[in-house]
Amino acid sequence: MGRLEEKTISTKEIFKGKIISLQVEDVELPNGKTSKREIVKHPGAVAVIAVTDDKKIVLVEQYRKAMERTLVEIPAGKLEKGEDPAECARRELEEETGYECKEMEWLVSFYTSPGFADEIVHLYVAKGLSQKEDAAGLDEDEFVNVEEVALEEAIAYVREKKIYDAKTAYAIQYLQLQEALKR
Repeated sequence: MGRLEEKTISTKEIFKGKIISLQVEDVELPNGKTSKREIVKHPGAVAVIAVTDDKKIVLVEQYRKAMERTLVEIPAGKLEKGEDPAECARRELEEETGYECKEMEWLVSFYTSPGFADEIVHLYVAKGLSQKEDAAGLDEDEFVNVEEVALEEAIAYVREKKIYDAKTAYAIQYLQLQEALKR
């Protein structure tokens, strides 16, 4: 197998926002030629698979401006600088749903769109859920509806494209697999 790495020749930041930044890199390709790469830099995120004692999946419905529609998703959020992903997962679960958990177990981490972005999502499973009376609450610019659905209903949401993002589809497939392995 040949060398696949691309050597960075120069980097130019095009945009720096509150959450993401965009940079353009000139790179040397493995064959010696040069090319440009547009890269979105992101601080990373967490997502939480939360299932209640009565086997209901905790989901949030929120408007996604980039899609110009609402989506139903598992609770998730952006990592703050230096924040431990497991602690971020606990915080996001509580802020978005009002639930706390006894245990937060790491499941997997994955890149969302490695062709142009460095965003990584750390996926957790929350165990031992309980409704918190004094939940921290959402960010001032965040509005969600919380719902609890059975696995069959979540699968229907995927077919209906109510659930239409990778992290949530992955979570539903994970729960389907866990259910199938019990049989």
